[in-house]
Amino acid sequence: MKIGIKFCFFLLVSATSLAQVSSNLELTDIFNMEFVSDPQISPDGSKIIYVRNFTDIMTDKNLSNLWMINFDGSQNRPLTTGNHNDYYPRWSHDGKKIIFKSNRADEKMKLYMMWLDTKETAPLTNTPKAPGAVSWSHDDRYLAFTMFVPEAEESIIKMPAKPDGAKWNTPPTYIDKLNYRGDGQGYIKGGHDQLFTLSTDGGTPKQLTTSKFDHGAPIWSIDDKQLYFSANFNPDEAFEPANSEIYSLQLATAEVTALTTRYGPDSSPVLSPDGKHIAYSGYDDELQGYQVTELYVMDTDGSSSKLLSGDFDRDIANAQWAADGKGLYFQYDAEGDSKIGHITLDGKVTTLVDGLGGLSLGRPYNAAAFSVSNNAKFAYTLGGTQHPSDLAVGDKKGTKRLTFINDDLFSFRNLGKVEEIWWESSFDQRKIQGWIVTPPNFDPNKKYPFILEIHGGPFTSYGSVYSAEIQAYAAAGYVVLYSNPRGSTSYGAEFGNLIHHDYPNHDYDDLMSGVDAVIEKGYVDTENLFVTGGSGGGVLTAWIVGKTDRFKAAVVAKPVINWTSFVLYADGAAFFSKYWFGKKPWEDPENYFRRSPLSYVGNVTTPTMLLTGEEDYRTPIAESEQFYTALKLEGVETAMVRIPGAGHGIANRPSNLVAKIASVLAWFDKYKNAE
Repeated sequence: MKIGIKFCFFLLVSATSLAQVSSNLELTDIFNMEFVSDPQISPDGSKIIYVRNFTDIMTDKNLSNLWMINFDGSQNRPLTTGNHNDYYPRWSHDGKKIIFKSNRADEKMKLYMMWLDTKETAPLTNTPKAPGAVSWSHDDRYLAFTMFVPEAEESIIKMPAKPDGAKWNTPPTYIDKLNYRGDGQGYIKGGHDQLFTLSTDGGTPKQLTTSKFDHGAPIWSIDDKQLYFSANFNPDEAFEPANSEIYSLQLATAEVTALTTRYGPDSSPVLSPDGKHIAYSGYDDELQGYQVTELYVMDTDGSSSKLLSGDFDRDIANAQWAADGKGLYFQYDAEGDSKIGHITLDGKVTTLVDGLGGLSLGRPYNAAAFSVSNNAKFAYTLGGTQHPSDLAVGDKKGTKRLTFINDDLFSFRNLGKVEEIWWESSFDQRKIQGWIVTPPNFDPNKKYPFILEIHGGPFTSYGSVYSAEIQAYAAAGYVVLYSNPRGSTSYGAEFGNLIHHDYPNHDYDDLMSGVDAVIEKGYVDTENLFVTGGSGGGVLTAWIVGKTDRFKAAVVAKPVINWTSFVLYADGAAFFSKYWFGKKPWEDPENYFRRSPLSYVGNVTTPTMLLTGEEDYRTPIAESEQFYTALKLEGVETAMVRIPGAGHGIANRPSNLVAKIASVLAWFDKYKNAE
């Protein structure tokens, strides 16, 4: 009996020591969150290779390995290991090999081959620049890919020879291009993406093109004698950023032929199983801020082009032919939900599965991926409000979730509950969709501080997906509303273009009506309302504080404050004035200033923080600096947070996402409950 009592006591103590008390998310948990991306199903549908993304808290890096799992969920095992970036797996047509990219050797990105029977791996390239998009020839003997080829840039400035031993400054940089820098790229070096082929036995890549233009992802003809690709070969392509065509390239002669000719962005060619047709995406450019991306099919010589999706009114993405050649699978977003659809050659659409997503770890954007096998099985990233993306599969029998890669973390962390909500805009009674996130252990009889969080774009959409940032705000005790005001995608062309040449404006009314709808539920402390958003959401946040004083404090992240300055030094200078305004700033200065949050700065009384990456070339930090200085001159409480080394995608390093969230919460906590 005594032995039994001691044994039971030992079990009780052991179980207690192993159990972990459940608590709210902490900011460092972001370093423990993983997600699945780029699921690639084998040609026979029996296996899936996927990218498993993770972070290293010590080096502050986003890392990834390849895993493989059977379609039934068995034998989920790593193909690669180590603290580096393995990604972009692509099956050979015979299903015996894969290629993938990795920086496992000396941090240099290379293209690798893996033989799946032995797991032997060998690098195929050792080039100064890494290959871009890669495709297998149909006989699996060759690969075609894009790769950046540098070009020397001449300067007209000729410096005199310096004396021996003299230490002069670096010579001046001479720039004469319209597009001279890009977000995430810095100042753009001379050169273009050219097309190459390479034997799968290795060797030296063969360069096929030498033009002064970038070439898009190549695919092979059925006889492996041609490549098809998209490109913008317009002589004034810098000034016509959305006018690309589909081309063919004869491998024997390097002859390039245009297969499409219309004004608009034709891209993403996909070859039919019989090799007779090409599906591609695009639209007739009408110079609108938002246009629905359509799906077309043509013969491989460019004849008989046919629009398939004209009655669908949603953006078509990631089109993949069905094995029988009678239709295509594709991905689309509808009312904040990502789905896989199938479209026949006469335009009939069937939805196969919904609930895709989870690729945007920071904010709840719709982002997903899928692939299809030759026998109509598919693998996809499964989204959901309670977890980042996992792997799921489906066929005619149904769908199945295969991975639960964050269950270890979420087994002892409480998450906020996410509830979908619709309301009518006070401007025109349009239905607007949003999501309310309540704090863990929420009590509807209590009052909670409130955050309105606004998406960027503005032509993007939020959805029913996990967001580490939103969950962090809920964990800190805030009720959060995120939504899709007018101009958001996933609701069709008419809704998206409600802000055409009129942004920001009545999207403000949509958002304020959403705040009112949540307040009506009775659990929001109306004395503690806060607002934040990034990029396009930063524009709207700055606009809001110039229109109302109902918010206790605001954080304006990576905004546009002055449209005149923005369109003249953001990357893609030719795009914004052409599509978002229709005129250049000096042709319509009143309209540019009317739509600039700077025009309302004299009305602002709300304490406002500015937050931007110091290397942001999409909404450059000078925009934040303008608003910061203007607020200071107006005597408004303000602060500026500069994220060192960060571009527009602030969360590209894990600690930057943590820094952003910590900054927002620090500012809001400073003014919460303050008189």
